[in-house]
Amino acid sequence: MATPHNSASLGDIAKTVLMPGDPLRAKFIADSFLDDVTMFNTVRNMFGFTGTYKGKRVSVMGSGMGIPSISLYAHELYSFYGVENIIRIGSTGTYKEDINVFDTILATGSYSESSFAKCMCGDENEFQYPDPGLNEDLKKAAEKLGITLREGLIWSSDVFYYDEKMLGGALETAMKNDLIVAEMESFGLFATAKNLGKRAACILTVSDNIITHVETTAEERQEKLVDMIKIALEAVEEE
Repeated sequence: MATPHNSASLGDIAKTVLMPGDPLRAKFIADSFLDDVTMFNTVRNMFGFTGTYKGKRVSVMGSGMGIPSISLYAHELYSFYGVENIIRIGSTGTYKEDINVFDTILATGSYSESSFAKCMCGDENEFQYPDPGLNEDLKKAAEKLGITLREGLIWSSDVFYYDEKMLGGALETAMKNDLIVAEMESFGLFATAKNLGKRAACILTVSDNIITHVETTAEERQEKLVDMIKIALEAVEEE
């Protein structure tokens, strides 16, 4: 049962999907962590894979960048392929001096200026939230692995490159709402999951600090993202 954006058949995809933005990161996870891997999607090079981790069936698929992209793929996974849980895993920037690069962040809520949820289903809330039970599973997994999680509200922005004259206002918005990091997808994922009665969560690795100007290289990000990947995989339940 293919969709316009996914060539998988019903049953090809596990109940839980890890969703990085980059489809090549999805391939990295499948190659590095999963056994008995099959590829279920190549449409638009948005690669998707299903395999097993410690005997548990799990899938991983790219989402692309931004709220519209992740929401499109999440909707199809939830609505047409029987997916129950999507865990977004990605990189993020922080506004907090006491948050360091490579820290692992668990989103407790996502703020956005986006009109996506309003346009999709009439939901005018500026904050969307992850599933509490799925967040608890991730926290237990992190504790089991001995990995420290920093929890907090995050900003799911529509904009990556702000005009200089708008940057001050953006920082003010972040501080006013106590948003500890910024990314571009979680708001759409959480809104889609809520609307469809499914579960979603978001776990991130800090790649740069815009206050201290500490940044990481692409190679470092690839290597240091392993903690959040392990946490997400450890949290997967038996089907």
